[in-house]
Amino acid sequence: MSTHVGSATLERAGETAVVGRLSWVDRFLPAWIIAAMVLGLLLGRLIPGLNTVLEAFKVGEVSLPIAVGLLVMMYPVLAKVRYDQAHRVLADRKLMITSLVINWILAPAFMFALAWIFIPDLPEYRTGLIIVGLARCIAMVLIWNDLACGDRESAAVLVFINSVFQVIAFGALGWFYLQWLPSLLGLPTTSADFAFWSITASVLVFLGIPLLAGFLTRTVGERAKGRDWYEARVLPRIGPFALYGLLFTITLLFALQGETITSRPLDVVRIALPLLAYFLVVFSAGMVIGRFLGLGYSKTTTLAFTAAGNNFELAIAVAIGTFGVTSGQALAGVVGPLIEVPVLVALVYAALWARKRYFTTAAVDA
Repeated sequence: MSTHVGSATLERAGETAVVGRLSWVDRFLPAWIIAAMVLGLLLGRLIPGLNTVLEAFKVGEVSLPIAVGLLVMMYPVLAKVRYDQAHRVLADRKLMITSLVINWILAPAFMFALAWIFIPDLPEYRTGLIIVGLARCIAMVLIWNDLACGDRESAAVLVFINSVFQVIAFGALGWFYLQWLPSLLGLPTTSADFAFWSITASVLVFLGIPLLAGFLTRTVGERAKGRDWYEARVLPRIGPFALYGLLFTITLLFALQGETITSRPLDVVRIALPLLAYFLVVFSAGMVIGRFLGLGYSKTTTLAFTAAGNNFELAIAVAIGTFGVTSGQALAGVVGPLIEVPVLVALVYAALWARKRYFTTAAVDA
């Protein structure tokens, strides 16, 4: 991510389209991401044993190189958050309640329905999709929200709340959607035992470490030189590392599963269709609901992205830990970012277009 993302220039609503004011790095972000995906797939396909090397060191069930990439990606974004504004977000009951309802009731239920509608004959992939639907986003959503000029403080708070709910509710929701509800509907059930500590470790590593680092960086920087100096001098220096971490993570993630994805294209397509429907519908619903509630553009965008994004790192880790690295459930988790990354990048531009088309200046600044 360039140093210009989230700057005062980008956040000013005006006649010129927001996209037109993006730096050249951000303007061609989809191209960089697609290039990283292609490079990863080629590396995974052409270099024998690469996935074995990448998997040699792990944090929980996630490759250590990928974990490093995620931490580098998230740290600059979390260092931008004004943590003294968290109380303002928590006081916004409309945003809090709406986010919880979409994230933990509507979105998982919608993914459950899509999985049974699109792939009722493929139980492993169906289970993998349901697991993806239960893993609420705590990582890349911060990048997409920042690029779309969403509310950083709201995103940080909602991500934190999702993380807490993830630790508490993931296992129970897995039992509900894989065993109880299918049994109630007369459908085949899936037995799954999700490790509580594995989920907790994933949340602590992928959110706790960069969150603490970002908070300490801002706190120390502001106390030493003041907010103006921190935001004018420190943030521009660390900001680009978010983009480097994002591209590095995407490349490694696709390298790990390059051979699997390229050798089973029809399976990938069948998994991709319900994922595509999920991201588009949930994001659109979040935008419509936010505008109807009068949340303003920045919070509406944050609501939509935190609802549509999924924690594919956790989904993959849970699928591998529960069903095995070569399982269909793991493949469904891997296809998640294959679809999510380009779709949510496109939705960044859709959100910026909606900002100009459907939100007045007052609504944008609300």
